[in-house]
Amino acid sequence: EKKDASIKPEEIEMIARNARRLQKLSEDILDIARIESNSLTLHKTLFSLKDVIVLIVEDCRKQIQMDGRDVKILYPQPDAIEVYADKERIMQVLGNLLSNALKFTKQGTITILPEQSNDKSQLIVKVIDTGLGIDPALLLRLFTKFATKSDKGTGLGLYISKSIVEAHDGRIWAENNSGGRGATFTFTMPIQKLSQQQLLRSSSSREQ
Repeated sequence: EKKDASIKPEEIEMIARNARRLQKLSEDILDIARIESNSLTLHKTLFSLKDVIVLIVEDCRKQIQMDGRDVKILYPQPDAIEVYADKERIMQVLGNLLSNALKFTKQGTITILPEQSNDKSQLIVKVIDTGLGIDPALLLRLFTKFATKSDKGTGLGLYISKSIVEAHDGRIWAENNSGGRGATFTFTMPIQKLSQQQLLRSSSSREQ
């Protein structure tokens, strides 16, 4: 008797998921090579942080839906914070922090809190989860290569995120939440005041 050779939808989804994982791994390896040869270049433009967060949250919610998990992504409608930075790289950092929080939050909430310092000179972004928290043994080497407790992660995402944030003259760190539920990852970077020339360059690159 001849077997049905057609591929089932769940098999297609599994193939697509593995293809995405391989693509992500190869992109991470390329980034590591750039970081270690000091050739990580930034392409800065002026953009709205809110737009970036909306896109990242949308992707993350789709992932949660596919996984069938009871996790909510929360973000208070942030003020219109305009940032002069590498948009793709900042998306990469936020995506890494959110997917990292997801790995350790089986149910509960993940909150993104973007704000400006009182003097408007610093951007501060917090990703707060109610997950398992960070193993104290891992805390000190969290942003080094291959540091992970996840069976799904490579331990490269946080290392790359740190390099991107530091290339923007910022800082990134993590701590367990007081009260024993989950962790908070924070990154900060200067909000640059743009010259007229930079503003013109940035607006023309956004129009293309």
